[in-house]
Amino acid sequence: MTTTTDARHTRDDLVPGPPVRVAVDELAPRTNKAMGALDAASRATDLEPALCELVRARASQINGCAYCVDMHAADARAAGAPERTLHLLAVWRETPFFTARERVALELTEAITRLSEAPVGDEVFDRARAVFSEREVADLVWLIAVINTWNRLGATAHAWPLSG
Repeated sequence: MTTTTDARHTRDDLVPGPPVRVAVDELAPRTNKAMGALDAASRATDLEPALCELVRARASQINGCAYCVDMHAADARAAGAPERTLHLLAVWRETPFFTARERVALELTEAITRLSEAPVGDEVFDRARAVFSEREVADLVWLIAVINTWNRLGATAHAWPLSG
């Protein structure tokens, strides 16, 4: 396969993202404020910041929330996640570049995010309990629930446009 690059094309040629459908944060400020508080509470954890951002980015990939994928990939990078890990996040099971804790957290993320496809099995929780404390497992469940809610807002309402 060959790839050619045409110097006439620049980043200025990018097509804008979808317009805001519903400004849910502005139109429902009380609920938005409560969601912000829930998000802040879910961030008050002893879990590694990079791991948390990988979890948020993976759920966002599954849910198709471009805004959240972009934001949490940048946040993961800022938290120290290796660039290679970010590039391979969608295929984490196929690579050796994730720690045991990251693998279990991503497995739990996928199971909870895809809850409509199958219940979260005891074996997933058993694997989580093998590498995380009970409190950390609880923190992960909240973290995953919160990012899934943000994803549903972002992917449905297109509430926050991507900026260049």
